[in-house]
Amino acid sequence: MTSTAEQQTIGVAGRRLHVARWNRGASARRPLVMLNGIGLNLELLAPIARALSDREVICFDMPGIGRSPDPIVPYTISSMALTMATLLDKLEIDQVDILGISWGGALAQQFAFQHKARTGRLVLASTTAGTAMMPGDASMLAHLADPREYTVERSFRRNLASIYNGGGSDRVSLNAATAPSPLGFTYQLAAFTTWTSLPFLPLLSMPVLVMADDEDQMIPPSNAQFLHNAIPGSRLEMFHGGGHLFMFSQKDRFIDKLRAFLDEDASGA
Repeated sequence: MTSTAEQQTIGVAGRRLHVARWNRGASARRPLVMLNGIGLNLELLAPIARALSDREVICFDMPGIGRSPDPIVPYTISSMALTMATLLDKLEIDQVDILGISWGGALAQQFAFQHKARTGRLVLASTTAGTAMMPGDASMLAHLADPREYTVERSFRRNLASIYNGGGSDRVSLNAATAPSPLGFTYQLAAFTTWTSLPFLPLLSMPVLVMADDEDQMIPPSNAQFLHNAIPGSRLEMFHGGGHLFMFSQKDRFIDKLRAFLDEDASGA
């Protein structure tokens, strides 16, 4: 399969989204939708997508992030879950597995609740239940609350290591990151600050894997334990030394754990 993605901009529910598809038609396995963290463009997910050469991988930039144009009006996480379902309709895909990272984990939870029949397996990495979360390092959260720290290219580059790595001792390459637009970042942050999955977590019945790192200072690992306890039958996988973006800093181990979980359907588990 090709290591490059098919990329296009697709109009969905009044929004235009930059979409990338790796390994289209790779196998009979369900495609994997990967949802990135706040302000992060899909190019950062390319190393993970390329490593999963045995399945189709789909990513898209949120409005105002990466190469997706600014949103016209604010949105909620529940409305974005509906937008994601409409995007899958346009791509003629009935059911997917989902990997949600940080902010993307919130959207992954919401989609899995709203569209249970379309969700195969769910992986939640470095994420929380929203407003019920245990807060992380105060200085990091203060940076997140100030759009100028995120959307001005110079400060964005200066803060990449501290904000995105989130306290890990392993190094993360973020060369592919681009600053989001002020409007895109502000709307994305606002959508999260008014959202929680707490009421519906016990209703998630699909296989769920929760992953976290014990050095994550942005989203403390107690949030992963909370999700694990609240979601019936879920599993918890802890990493060490990778920080908030352990899926990049410890990519090989992360891919091994992710692939093993996703492939259990094929093995009859």
